[in-house]
Amino acid sequence: MTQIQEATARQRAWKFASPDEDDRPSLPEVNATVMVPHTGSWIRRLIAFIGPGYMISVGYMDPGNWATDLAGGAQFGYTLLTVIMLSNLMAILLQALSARLGIATGRDLAQACRDHYPRPVNLALWLACELAIIACDLAEVIGTAIALQLLFGIPLIGGALITALDAFLLLLLMSRGFRYLEAFVIALLIVIATCFAIQIAAAAPPVAAILHGFIPSPEIVTNHAMLYIAMGIIGATVMPHNLYLHSSIVQTRAYKRTEEGRRDAIKWATVDSTVALMLALFVNAAILIVAAAAFHNSGHADVAEIGQAYELLSPLLGLGIASTLFAVALLASGLNSTVTATLAGQIVMEGFLRLRIPHWARRLLTRSLAIIPVVFVTAIYGEKGTADLLVLSQVVLSMQLPFAVIPLVQFVTNREKMGSFTVSRSIAVLSWIVAAIILVLNFKLLYDTIFG
Repeated sequence: MTQIQEATARQRAWKFASPDEDDRPSLPEVNATVMVPHTGSWIRRLIAFIGPGYMISVGYMDPGNWATDLAGGAQFGYTLLTVIMLSNLMAILLQALSARLGIATGRDLAQACRDHYPRPVNLALWLACELAIIACDLAEVIGTAIALQLLFGIPLIGGALITALDAFLLLLLMSRGFRYLEAFVIALLIVIATCFAIQIAAAAPPVAAILHGFIPSPEIVTNHAMLYIAMGIIGATVMPHNLYLHSSIVQTRAYKRTEEGRRDAIKWATVDSTVALMLALFVNAAILIVAAAAFHNSGHADVAEIGQAYELLSPLLGLGIASTLFAVALLASGLNSTVTATLAGQIVMEGFLRLRIPHWARRLLTRSLAIIPVVFVTAIYGEKGTADLLVLSQVVLSMQLPFAVIPLVQFVTNREKMGSFTVSRSIAVLSWIVAAIILVLNFKLLYDTIFG
């Protein structure tokens, strides 16, 4: 079978929808707008592909991670470092699969689901993904509001309302071009990583204890409190909406839409996301390590709120600027996360429903759905309520993971749909094992929550 025949067959395999279906590419306003050199050194080609991976990594170090990592480090020391490492490795695999799907088929994950599944299943998948995006947005609203309160004394409710204005930030960046959006994201990631590098240096944690934390412990599964935090870490690390997002934004590169061009693009996109997610691993591990070093053995093991951590970091670490660095990194994390959540919401809505509304309207809609519970909980329960809500949002994210992971793995292991881009048998087995682990942990958490 020739390349053209294979591509045509693969295209037909995705077409279970009506003949009059709107076939516009994912994110049509930026699709294939970033030029890629087809000759020259490998460095030039790598630089051309750098960007989508770092935008994806934002979701792996958003404010939701802070709550779960802080709670995990303060309560259980370095034990949950192994969960951070394993969840990050799972994320590297799943994001590589997502990039492969988008580049090989020209379909994002939402479009692929719409073409493959019957309408009732698609509606269920869409609702699950929307719930995940709202949970993620909830974490961003809380994190940004807390950062504004810590740095400028703005009340939590006022800070939550201010976050509604970030819709215009995305509009401004998108109007300049996708590369400007990526540059903004990478600049804030550098700020976050620098802040935590300084805090780790000040904390001077024992290296032996850190290394021991990367060794799996059976207590993670047997201890319900630890499992709850562990599931929150997985939910905060492996983000379901990121799988939809990555399969779309890798198509912003103007690589050759040929077999050779797609294969080359998959290689560089995988390198980009893998390197970027290693940065996310550093940041997540750094949050937990700083929390463990500062709080676990100092009589503050009950620290689970970001505000408490802010107040205690400087005196406990002996570094006056530590608390300020913590809050600056939190604000940068919240601002960054608004970009990816907005794009993911647009991709999901257009992919599943073919419903296109202005970006600002979509952003204000999802942000309003997140602001309302934050304002309500803050008014009734105060800061403690928002801390609990933040951890709960990450568990909700974790519960939505199977609804994104299973379709993704199903598609990339299907030769009829992927053709020569189908993953190898070993990668397929590993991918299904990861999906099974996520399912088992979810069922375990549900069972313990209901009957434990």
